[in-house]
Amino acid sequence: MSNAYAVIEIGGRQLRVEPGRFYNIRHLAPIVPAGRSEPNMKILIYRVLMIRHESNINIGHPWLRGAVVKGRILHSRLEEKVMIYKMISKKKTRRKLGHRQRSARFIVDSIFLNEKEMYE
Repeated sequence: MSNAYAVIEIGGRQLRVEPGRFYNIRHLAPIVPAGRSEPNMKILIYRVLMIRHESNINIGHPWLRGAVVKGRILHSRLEEKVMIYKMISKKKTRRKLGHRQRSARFIVDSIFLNEKEMYE
């Protein structure tokens, strides 16, 4: 593996990503419609908060200018079902709900800063 990594903002969360690894991200609905994601769909992420390469650390305010994380969406899927059970005692009230969230698995191909690849 490499010793370069980046911290990105995607899906309402911050992730520490490294080239060659894959990650599950949620809330990617505008990019990946349900059931229509083609395999190896390319994705560019410009919301890069920090890049570390060897001993150099670049921090953005809030994001780094000229920083891009390139990757591919491998597939989209539904996560495990989450059950919500509400019961009010002595009132004979019970409610059971459940939902499955969409997520997408993507792999990071490379990290770029000012058009220069940051690993290997």
